[in-house]
Amino acid sequence: MTDLEEQIVDWASLQMELADSGHGLDHVRRVVDNARAIGIAEKANLSVVIPAAWMHDCVIVPKDSPLRSQASRLAAAKACQFLESINFSAELLPQVVHCIEAHSFSARIDCQTLESQVVQDADRLEALGAIGVARCLMTGGAMRQRLYHPDDPFPVDRKPEDCEQSIDHFFAKLLTLAETMQTSTARTMARERTSFMVDFLRQLASEIFADPKQLELAIKRVTAPSQIE
Repeated sequence: MTDLEEQIVDWASLQMELADSGHGLDHVRRVVDNARAIGIAEKANLSVVIPAAWMHDCVIVPKDSPLRSQASRLAAAKACQFLESINFSAELLPQVVHCIEAHSFSARIDCQTLESQVVQDADRLEALGAIGVARCLMTGGAMRQRLYHPDDPFPVDRKPEDCEQSIDHFFAKLLTLAETMQTSTARTMARERTSFMVDFLRQLASEIFADPKQLELAIKRVTAPSQIE
């Protein structure tokens, strides 16, 4: 780790002290690891990718806050102020700011650079696979949600209500993410992780004696065939 990265990590660690367990520094470290792996494979500029990955969540906005869609812009502005204070490269600074702004699912900001694609993909990978399952259930528990709808666990004839039950979030968002990945490296990783999540849902269905056909219908409504082979 370079001296610059150490400065950024120390600062980011302070900003994340009050974050919830699903979105704290452990999450950020995994995003950095994802970003580094994807960035190397895609030949992105790591001098932009790594600082952006460390600081992408430096402003904490709860998932149920009306300001949630502004979180990445707020984080970008705060990160920019810090980087200017440590004389970060003026040439690279706008690129880092854009990466942070564009990483968020809810912000709906188009990625304009390879580096922003890498950071966005790295963050979205955190919502998939074993980590994705764990974070979804941790967040749902913190929000006092029930695990699944007791009469209709897997939504087919109703709209997913992921503010009410955690499993609905798989169908509202998580199972759709693989095909939103910007880089081919992340898309391959995401499809593997989505396959794991589908297996988790199938196991859950068997344990709660749910209709497996209902689950398969719910899955097919939100996933591409390549994700569930």
